[in-house]
Amino acid sequence: MKKIENGDSVTVNYTGKLEDGTIFDSSLIEGRTPLVTTLGQGQLIPGFENGLIGMSVGETRTIEIEPENAYGEPNPMLIQEVEKSKVPAEVKVGDQLQGMNQHGPVNVTVSEIKEDTVVLDMNHPLAGKKLIFDLEVVSVN
Repeated sequence: MKKIENGDSVTVNYTGKLEDGTIFDSSLIEGRTPLVTTLGQGQLIPGFENGLIGMSVGETRTIEIEPENAYGEPNPMLIQEVEKSKVPAEVKVGDQLQGMNQHGPVNVTVSEIKEDTVVLDMNHPLAGKKLIFDLEVVSVN
């Protein structure tokens, strides 16, 4: 049976969880389909791609990905404090907002609300977290 190699097109079901068991993404949710991708093109986080290498159709595996092979550690340079007048009045901690920078649209998380300002975090929401994926290979081409 063919083992997955770099450059192969694969179809895979996955469920991504945090260490506390919280599911953050899954192809098994109703209405979703398996992930179809070609390995080695940089479309996936490195740890996810590496976890698929050597698997075969029908095989399942649970992998753990450290932050450096996922979304990296949070970058303090991506945290900014802005005037409250620049965000919606009803904003609360944990809200996701979309802003603009020199590269185009950027998603931010409200991490703190102060008296006159709001602290916005542009880091990926999974930065600094260990990710656990349950994988099932559906097909390999």
